[in-house]
Amino acid sequence: MYIVAIGWAYVILMMAITASSIGKALAILFFLGVLPLALFIYVADGPRRRRRSMALADEVARQGDGRDTQSD
Repeated sequence: MYIVAIGWAYVILMMAITASSIGKALAILFFLGVLPLALFIYVADGPRRRRRSMALADEVARQGDGRDTQSD
């Protein structure tokens, strides 16, 4: 997954370097680089986030609420 993001970032960086002005370079970096990469990583990382949250919920359910159920 990350090799695709690294390749995309390299191509966009090269495009930005060859831009005719700094404004165009920044626009290219932001609109073709940062935004699509953030969306790609968010979508591609979804299953891992889901597994992590389910594992955390299972762990909390196994531990219970932590209260002492025996009276003094």
